[in-house]
Amino acid sequence: MSKTFKPKFVILISGRGSNMQSIINAIQSDELDAEVTAVISNRPDAAGLMFARNAGIANEILDHKNFTTREAFDQELMQLIDSFDPDYVVLAGFMRILSREFVQHYANRLINIHPSLLPKFKGMHTHKRAIDAGETEHGASVHFVTEELDAGPVILQAKVPVMSDDTEETLAARVLLEEHKLYPDALRLLIQQHQS
Repeated sequence: MSKTFKPKFVILISGRGSNMQSIINAIQSDELDAEVTAVISNRPDAAGLMFARNAGIANEILDHKNFTTREAFDQELMQLIDSFDPDYVVLAGFMRILSREFVQHYANRLINIHPSLLPKFKGMHTHKRAIDAGETEHGASVHFVTEELDAGPVILQAKVPVMSDDTEETLAARVLLEEHKLYPDALRLLIQQHQS
């Protein structure tokens, strides 16, 4: 019988890291059999760092403002991530466009969550665009990151209805609630696929 695969995650954040929190909470409540070996932020003031600290998880700051080029930042970030030897690198509100070399380095191991039902509404302002387009449903997608923005294979999606009186803010809030369930579910699915 094969040994149970318990993956190590490094999570990248830029802000409050609410999706990071949902992943850590799922691990702590034994709903997700994985380990977060580090949380890394490109912003020193990211609120999510305190949550990671309080959860006893190593956390690092690599301020992108200290680098003259995207490539130089990404090189340093790769070295930092690799020092924690992760099975997967999990983007949870990491507000940086990553270089080709970075994406290739973590091919099939780099995971992101995007607030739309991909392939619809890649990029920014997804909630506003969904409302403006008259969509009746919207949601979020967890997907592998490839060199093309928000175009990697989808692992799992969650759908929410778009209400006639929705604003960008109300729709975003409804989607975020689903994201917090979706991300741990998608990572669990990934682990199961790895084991089968």
